[in-house]
Amino acid sequence: MSTKNITSIILLFALIVLLSSCGLNDLDNYDQPDAGLSGRIVDDETGELVQQDIIRGGVIEIVENGYVTPQYLVLKNDGTYANTRLFANSYTVQPKRGNFKVVDPQEVNVKGQTTLDFRVTPYIRIKDLDIEKDGNIIRATFRLEQTSVSNVLKVGLYAHPDPNVGEPMHLARKEVNVNEIVDPNEVFQIELDTFSDPDLREGKLIFFRVGALIDVPEAKFNYAAAVSIKL
Repeated sequence: MSTKNITSIILLFALIVLLSSCGLNDLDNYDQPDAGLSGRIVDDETGELVQQDIIRGGVIEIVENGYVTPQYLVLKNDGTYANTRLFANSYTVQPKRGNFKVVDPQEVNVKGQTTLDFRVTPYIRIKDLDIEKDGNIIRATFRLEQTSVSNVLKVGLYAHPDPNVGEPMHLARKEVNVNEIVDPNEVFQIELDTFSDPDLREGKLIFFRVGALIDVPEAKFNYAAAVSIKL
């Protein structure tokens, strides 16, 4: 290869490096997200967090001022949400597709780490819950308090080693079809036999959670907090 060709290659390589470094400098000059939004979904009567499903659960819709396309945050199992990487701006925020009655959107100015809670009315409250182990049987007793005139479709007891257990995430379950408006004084009892299920081995720590589903479009299960039991 001639000296002229080698010189040309060196000059071309130097030009590529120079252009690349300019591009990286341009990228470095872009603003980075400097704010965040977090909050809770709170029962407007009891003040407790409204338990959620981490899979196919409710979401928080966020629309930044000046933009059309929304962002969606999945509600956490315990009824909280968070996005720590937003740009400081005003946003329209609304919970959607949840296990509670529709709530109005709120306008919020996000600057730094901002908190926004929503007070909601859950479709169903699970009351007086007791989950106990009796030999190989896990027995759950509870009452339901519904806030909608729609039927309660079903109730269920769900089991999994993960505390995010629920209807879409379980190793074992026992469900009972209801299909009616419930009497708030009625005591429900669900029994799950662990002996016949190989996933529920003796000595293992398992989380059990009771849920109930209302007959409302896009409604999700309402839950009580999961209870851990060593089998």
